[in-house]
Amino acid sequence: MSDTTTTEKTRTNTQKPRRLLTQNSQLRAEGIFNFSLPAWAGRFADGSTYNACPEAGACAKLCYARVGTYRFPVVLAAHERNMWMTMHALADWEAQMAEEIRHKRFRGKWIRLHDSGDFHSDEYLEAWLRIMRDAPEDTWFYCYTKSVSMFRRLVEPNPPKNFLWCYSLGGMEDHLLVLEGDRPDRHAEVFPSAEEVEAAGYTDQTESDLLSVLSESPKVGIPANRIPALLKRQGSETFGSLQRALDKKIAEKRKRAAARALHLAS
Repeated sequence: MSDTTTTEKTRTNTQKPRRLLTQNSQLRAEGIFNFSLPAWAGRFADGSTYNACPEAGACAKLCYARVGTYRFPVVLAAHERNMWMTMHALADWEAQMAEEIRHKRFRGKWIRLHDSGDFHSDEYLEAWLRIMRDAPEDTWFYCYTKSVSMFRRLVEPNPPKNFLWCYSLGGMEDHLLVLEGDRPDRHAEVFPSAEEVEAAGYTDQTESDLLSVLSESPKVGIPANRIPALLKRQGSETFGSLQRALDKKIAEKRKRAAARALHLAS
């Protein structure tokens, strides 16, 4: 890559955007605005790295936001610009987001945090919590997240009144969630088809993305995106079942490593 190209890409990553909130094609139909980060991990033009989904697990290989229009250069550049701001200019990002949300276009509207990406640090989540508490009362926020332990510490004890969330399976902290019983955590599971959503006793959120946080049932089912390569990779499994298999594989690997270490020490 030439020095000129590198400089231009770095400038794109770091320049202040005119607007932070956008509307993707799916959410626009419901009048929902969204803020996007890159899906999972990547590298900025200066060589530094980022991870927008630090708790991603089995979902990483099946993420809809790692294919299609999300990978178009102009789209990825915009998402990486957002990521750079939340990592390296958080105070400026927070001030701009707080000011933008006070505009009349967001009154009576829902804002989805992260149609791609997730909460990548305590500081970033805390900035969002301040923004939501200072926002107009008739502007509401929601998200899916795999950052379970972070939410247990920073959100669940005292959530903003205008913020709802749904944990999503397929991450490294699935084991922290209560999925059954009298008071399960609200959570989303991705199934291969709508028929399997119904068969498992989950509420299908296809009709509206807001059902993820507004449905009566805390068990939210999402039929997998009809992306052939990802459907083939997922097979007959759910994101949750794939994560349980991955957790088992990791535990067995650690057990073997511990046994080898003990053998060498003896």
